[in-house]
Amino acid sequence: MTVEPGVDRAEWDAEWQALESQLADSPAETLPDLDHLLERILVARGHNLSDPVANGGQEREVVADFLAAREVTRRWERGEEVLPGDVAAAVNNYRELYESLLD
Repeated sequence: MTVEPGVDRAEWDAEWQALESQLADSPAETLPDLDHLLERILVARGHNLSDPVANGGQEREVVADFLAAREVTRRWERGEEVLPGDVAAAVNNYRELYESLLD
């Protein structure tokens, strides 16, 4: 079975747009969905999320940024206090990663 190039990207774009609209009303509640989407994109692009050191150069920074945003997401999921500034930083990390991975 052949997959058309750009099919993943079209799906990712559609999912991202839906999440962007949710961010305005409930940014913290949207974090897990952002995390899941970015994880799928990173894995599809060949990033090793379990060992950021294995990724060299700029890729290491990509994984580190993702893991920093993921830590905020996990804290929120556990019901721990997460400051609005932490949520904003996580959202910005996810957004920057999305834009850089799909450019």
